[in-house]
Amino acid sequence: MIKNNDFIELDFNAKIKDSGKVFDTTIKKIAEENHFHQDHEYKPIIICVGKEDIIRGLDEQLVGKEVKRKYILEIKAEKAFGKKRHDLIKLVPTSLFAQQNIKPIPGLQVNLNNIIGTIRSVSGGRTIVDFNHPLSGKTLIYETEVLRIITDTKEKVESLVSQVSKNYEALTNEGKLEVKSDISEKTYKRLEEEIKSRVSEVKEVTFTKLESAK
Repeated sequence: MIKNNDFIELDFNAKIKDSGKVFDTTIKKIAEENHFHQDHEYKPIIICVGKEDIIRGLDEQLVGKEVKRKYILEIKAEKAFGKKRHDLIKLVPTSLFAQQNIKPIPGLQVNLNNIIGTIRSVSGGRTIVDFNHPLSGKTLIYETEVLRIITDTKEKVESLVSQVSKNYEALTNEGKLEVKSDISEKTYKRLEEEIKSRVSEVKEVTFTKLESAK
């Protein structure tokens, strides 16, 4: 059974309960059927259970599940993208959009002061913009299957390093880890903390620049 701190390989298909609309998936065929972005690679993801690498409600419900079994899990809004907050629904002067050469229409996503919102209605000189997450207030359904529990130290480490760099080498030897990559020193420090907290087999981490990155 799956427990906290396990590294697992996970397949899922995520839907909005009310409408049945698929909004996320790891399965290529389903992505194609729903016309998702073609430049994204759809494949199983590797996560560390209990670290909220995925939404909290799903993370919690994976504990105690078995490998190679399919589960349909319901996630309430409180443990998904949160309840809808009325204070995040704002009245914005329509003239503000004209200044940015944007024609405001309901359903359009806009970026105002580096905050993403969705236009709900346009009436004369006033536009109502909802800055809640598009899935806030929604109960979600996740069709899941844990394909395997990962026990190899190097694979665990690589799953973490690959999140911040596509150009790296990771070498492990008796509790010591050497990572060669092109990431910044600040990212190194944050990554080192994550590796040590998640991969108990690793006691010492050193970073060096890849030759090609110099």
